[in-house]
Amino acid sequence: MSTAGKVIRCRAAVLWEPRKPLSIEEVEVAPPKALEVRIKIVSSGICSSDDHVVSGSLKVPFPVILGHEAAGIVESIGDGVTTVKPGDKVIPLPNPQCGKCRVCKHPEGNLCLKNDWCSPGGPTGVLQDGTSRFTCRGQAIHHFLGTSTFTEFTVVDEDSVARIDAAAPLEKVCLIGCGFATGYGSAIQVAKVTPGSTCAVFGLGGVGLSVVVGCRAAGAARIIGVDINKDKFAKAKELGATECLNPRDFEKPIQEVLVEMTGGGVDFSFEVIGRLDTMEAALASCHMGYGVSLVVGVPPGAQKLTFDPILLFNGRTWKGAVYGGWKSKDSIPKLVSDFMAKKFPLDPLITHVLPFGQINKGFDLLRAGKSIRTVLTF
Repeated sequence: MSTAGKVIRCRAAVLWEPRKPLSIEEVEVAPPKALEVRIKIVSSGICSSDDHVVSGSLKVPFPVILGHEAAGIVESIGDGVTTVKPGDKVIPLPNPQCGKCRVCKHPEGNLCLKNDWCSPGGPTGVLQDGTSRFTCRGQAIHHFLGTSTFTEFTVVDEDSVARIDAAAPLEKVCLIGCGFATGYGSAIQVAKVTPGSTCAVFGLGGVGLSVVVGCRAAGAARIIGVDINKDKFAKAKELGATECLNPRDFEKPIQEVLVEMTGGGVDFSFEVIGRLDTMEAALASCHMGYGVSLVVGVPPGAQKLTFDPILLFNGRTWKGAVYGGWKSKDSIPKLVSDFMAKKFPLDPLITHVLPFGQINKGFDLLRAGKSIRTVLTF
């Protein structure tokens, strides 16, 4: 029996308030309105950005259904939708691409102004028409990044979904929806790592390891991983790191260690943690005159960064990178095709696969540093 045009009742993980476990609830998912798409979620990765909301360091409206790194199948579409149809395999896009705003039209821009994070007052937690499609216990539930994938069904704007190769394994390519695309693109699309260069990657979680993969694909000769968790070093080297450092093993700041061991500093550095101290350390580890440092990790809310401006005056470049610099609707299908063509691996990044009902266990693994990526299956 077709569910098109009908309310769907299904399970979702609702976060009622910060610093609490997610609660598996029955929710009602309304049909898509015009220019919207309803998706049956097949798999969803657990990303640190989701945990930043749980911990309270990222401020969003509550209650909310988190999740933004997923893959699924189109269940139904609203009026006017032309880029996907029911039955298509798709990836929801936490960074939309409307194709019409000033950023989308700029050749180097990718942070579409339809992104909920671009709202003047901060995230609104609703779709582009200003309303939610989720209801639980008689009240509206907020969306997250326009995707909300910790649910068996979700509704997204057409700007926020991309059709992918029908043969793609959804339990793997879901990582391309956020973590892998962000890290890999930060290296090859934003920093434009050059062959023979030296790179330092601060933070060897799922996104940081994806940066390593990108540096390797770009031909970097030396890729130095930096993390306080030595258990991540073997995986980093498997994916292309040439050496790994634990800052706790040294008496001097890690940026000084990197400058000494590279003869003046690295060509490219990437901060993939979201800490103010490591952002400055990553910048200071770059060679003066030409070093480039990228802020990839989500910065902590309500904190301000202070640093010595001589670091920039001496010729270093400090950049931010959102979603790996990719224009999402254009680029995500191509990245899936590249994975299918074996141009990069995803399997080593997936350390745990859990049924959706064990979502809180997945968050526990992330916080304990025991997982790179946990993929939830529905």
